[in-house]
Amino acid sequence: MASELGNVAQSVEEKSSSGLQRKLGLSAAIAISVGTTIGSGIFSSLGEVAAASGTALFAVLAFLIGGLVNIPANLCYAELATAYPENGGQYIYFREAGSRPLAFLCGWISFWATDTPSISIMAIATTSYLGYFVGFSDLTMKFIAVALILIFMFVHLRSVEGGGKFQTFITAFKIIMFAILIGVGFYYFSPDLISSPVKAGAPVGIMALVAGISATTWSFDGMASVCYMTGEIKNPKKTMPRALIISGILITLLYVLLSVVITGLLPMDTLATSGAPVSEAMKQLPGIGSAAGSLTAIMAIIVIIGSLSSCIMFQPRMEYAMAKNGLFFKSFEKVHPKWGTPHVSIIIQCAFAIILVFASSLSSLLGYFTIVALLKNFLTFGTVFVLRRKKSGYNPMWRMPMGYLMAAIAMVVTGTLIVSTFLWAPIPGIISAIVAVATGLPAYFYWERKNNKQEIV
Repeated sequence: MASELGNVAQSVEEKSSSGLQRKLGLSAAIAISVGTTIGSGIFSSLGEVAAASGTALFAVLAFLIGGLVNIPANLCYAELATAYPENGGQYIYFREAGSRPLAFLCGWISFWATDTPSISIMAIATTSYLGYFVGFSDLTMKFIAVALILIFMFVHLRSVEGGGKFQTFITAFKIIMFAILIGVGFYYFSPDLISSPVKAGAPVGIMALVAGISATTWSFDGMASVCYMTGEIKNPKKTMPRALIISGILITLLYVLLSVVITGLLPMDTLATSGAPVSEAMKQLPGIGSAAGSLTAIMAIIVIIGSLSSCIMFQPRMEYAMAKNGLFFKSFEKVHPKWGTPHVSIIIQCAFAIILVFASSLSSLLGYFTIVALLKNFLTFGTVFVLRRKKSGYNPMWRMPMGYLMAAIAMVVTGTLIVSTFLWAPIPGIISAIVAVATGLPAYFYWERKNNKQEIV
């Protein structure tokens, strides 16, 4: 009898409320978060941060403070994920906060304008670095990008466990590459470059530091991606907070150490104007010289492949969750009887990404939705205030310390980025918001009417 009860308890633990199996542990959860966050951006953002900061010391501090101010956001997601340990991420949090229209718009925008295009953009970015070694035509490179999408689609279709193991491997591999670069760089870097005085005309003072911190923001984006898959994470009460906190610390540590090494290998005037600071820094290492470009390209390919794999793995889970609630195409909620994955959602999202590979101008246009994506994050942190005031139904298995303060800090950080992005491109921001609402609300009311009719019948 006791063994039967134990089997029942194990079955409940292994199966999430979404109907998928809980097969991913802490290492896979960290790999999804870290693998999504550390992408191609770090190869150029070091130069952008240096240009904004003005001095090497401020550039390093910018990455340190930038990582620290992003920790409250991770704490918010950790609490929300343990309150609703199911697939869907932000969609679930808006839904439970009492706004089905906002929840739907979140998923609608993610599918059409942010998540799926990111798959095509990363596939194209991988082939662009591959072009460093081969002289294929643009069309051939697009077909290679399609092949990459299909390969990782197949990996994540066949098994969530297999996909998790691959994601863990590729993420560990790219961290090891950066660790080797950091280790070798520390051996040869010059402390004098880090402590060098401000160059003439460079930004100075606290405003320069703030500008540098702002420039690091996109380097930390993506850590909450694992929340899309909370319904497939083992023991989410312990795993989700640990995964999000460890990811934040690990990424911050990696960026800080990398910034110390790069600023210790390159003069600030070179670093601030370089479009490929990692490659420029590697050229300073003895024995590498002309091979720096090739090594950087290899690193970039592996780094972006890790992010591409992660996105194909977690992103289709939001539409799967929406379909289960009757707010998306019904076929998206299907789970493969043998593989145990939301195969239709994965296949259709990858198919859409493949179309975007051949519509590069459209992919660039969809980049205008950046401000809408930021607004989603801002409102997500706001759900903490709403949900914590609910009299019932909100029982997170883990509560962040100083909850309201942490949520407020996360909103201030994201709000600052929204304002700066809007000031940089106000018209695209307004147009994207109008398009999102104008297309999303009619679709929402269509599915709601359909749901109401089914309930009446």
